[in-house]
Amino acid sequence: MLDRNAKIYVAGHHGLVGSAIWNNLLQRGYTNLVGRSHSELDLLDGAAVKAFFDTERPDAVVLAAAHVGGIMANLQYRADFIWQNLQIQQNVIGESFRHGVKKLLFLGSTCIYPREAPQPMKEDCLLTSPLEYTNEPYAIAKIAGLKMCESFNIQYGTNYIAVMPTNLYGPNDNFHLENSHVLPAMIRKIYLAKCLNEGDWDAVRKDISLRPVTAPVTVVGKDTATGEASFTDRGLKVQEGKFIVDGTSAESDILSVLAHYGITPEAVTLWGTGRPMREFLWSEEMADASVHVLLYVDFKDTYDSSVKNADGITEIRNCHINVGTGKELSIREVAEKIMSEIGFKGELRWDSSKPDGTLRKLTDVTKLHSLGWHHKIEIDEGIHRLYQWYLQGICINHQTV
Repeated sequence: MLDRNAKIYVAGHHGLVGSAIWNNLLQRGYTNLVGRSHSELDLLDGAAVKAFFDTERPDAVVLAAAHVGGIMANLQYRADFIWQNLQIQQNVIGESFRHGVKKLLFLGSTCIYPREAPQPMKEDCLLTSPLEYTNEPYAIAKIAGLKMCESFNIQYGTNYIAVMPTNLYGPNDNFHLENSHVLPAMIRKIYLAKCLNEGDWDAVRKDISLRPVTAPVTVVGKDTATGEASFTDRGLKVQEGKFIVDGTSAESDILSVLAHYGITPEAVTLWGTGRPMREFLWSEEMADASVHVLLYVDFKDTYDSSVKNADGITEIRNCHINVGTGKELSIREVAEKIMSEIGFKGELRWDSSKPDGTLRKLTDVTKLHSLGWHHKIEIDEGIHRLYQWYLQGICINHQTV
């Protein structure tokens, strides 16, 4: 177990999981914590990461920083998902080894498992058949990360442990309509549709002022007289080749952009059929499980040394730990629960021309349970908590503007 005075670096401490891990450590009496925002430390910059480790020399590292997103983002930005995550992992895990870090916790994802993996998915089904195509680059990067940890442990005797959380949701998710996790994205879409349905434009403008929405040129349209976009005249802002709609934009532009994401006063349209089954874990519980592993689990606890292959050799592999609830429900059921929680009276539609992703993803959490941790928060309570947090966040930000 780490000493209470140990210096712990939490990479990604402002994110969904990192912030929850930071708070969990504080609650347990670990106050010598180190964090850096992206503007303070770019984890893609190897020289900057080395300089950080030279200065801080942490005793333990939690690698919760990653380039993440939903199905749409994974499909469109495949190169970004593989190279950025590989680079972050190489820099942080590599410098942890070179600086003698005593304990490292690497956070991956259950997308590492094959599309047709037997359900529920045990850790040892890794690399047994092809991955889901939509997020294959991200999955490969995460597999590389857990194998780095495993290989350093085997060759150098380090104590690096990888945990694979199921679908997460909770405070500090980004609620981006394109790049966020599936559940927070649904909450925001359904909330905005409710506001449009009720004609509450003040609420719509507050929401998109806090979290502006980007869209391609074709969505917001062109000047009918010249055939050219007259975005400046219409108050639209440009960033990285896309146009930004915020609370100051015209109603027609806001409606056009929201409709692009399936949000209208009458209905919310979500990708796929709604049939895929998913498991969801409250992010603060993921943090509690992660800290439990960081403090109480060693690499030797993650595999069975008595199991040998046909040649009598112990094969140390699949040492990562699934973190989840072991319970599942369909995406359609989740959306309906959110509709009920928010009170949207419109229609829920499904765009079956868009991919569903893996049809079923349920983790086997036997190993996690054997190591002493179980979840407590169920999906209905979690949805209620997250929606209340989302509303509070909007109000707080607009009281300070």
